[in-house]
Amino acid sequence: MNHNQKTSVLFVCMGNICRSPTAEGIFRHLISEKNLADFIVTDSAGTHAYHIGESPDPRAQETAEARGIDLSDLRGRKVTESDFDKFDYVLAMDKENYTILKEMCPSSKKEQLKLFLEFAEDVPFDEVPDPYYGGSKGFEKVFDMLEKASLGFIEYIQNKR
Repeated sequence: MNHNQKTSVLFVCMGNICRSPTAEGIFRHLISEKNLADFIVTDSAGTHAYHIGESPDPRAQETAEARGIDLSDLRGRKVTESDFDKFDYVLAMDKENYTILKEMCPSSKKEQLKLFLEFAEDVPFDEVPDPYYGGSKGFEKVFDMLEKASLGFIEYIQNKR
């Protein structure tokens, strides 16, 4: 990894309106707090084209807003094969999306693809549950998991640099 180059990170869930934009918002907030925003670029996308151009789910926005994080500028988009060229890391929220990404991913880029919760300390799961059909409590739980994973991933990147 080139030290002058920015590290680029793509967060991916299914529709890109709940988990991945929340992950991007939290991660963006944390790297800004840690003065790393000049070194790390973020984006999020979905494996399905359900919500292209849409803002994050209002419940995701409210949950983030309550913790001082603004997601309102984010818009849903579909992940593309070229994302594997553009991003150093492609982080899937769950195994289903990981499998979809793995099928798209050029074999030379397999190292870039990871399950995001691999980086979350003290989280006994490896998948971020989709909060879309649950109540607001689901969004709270997801936020906590994503925050832990974000902190762990920032540490991982810093150790690699």
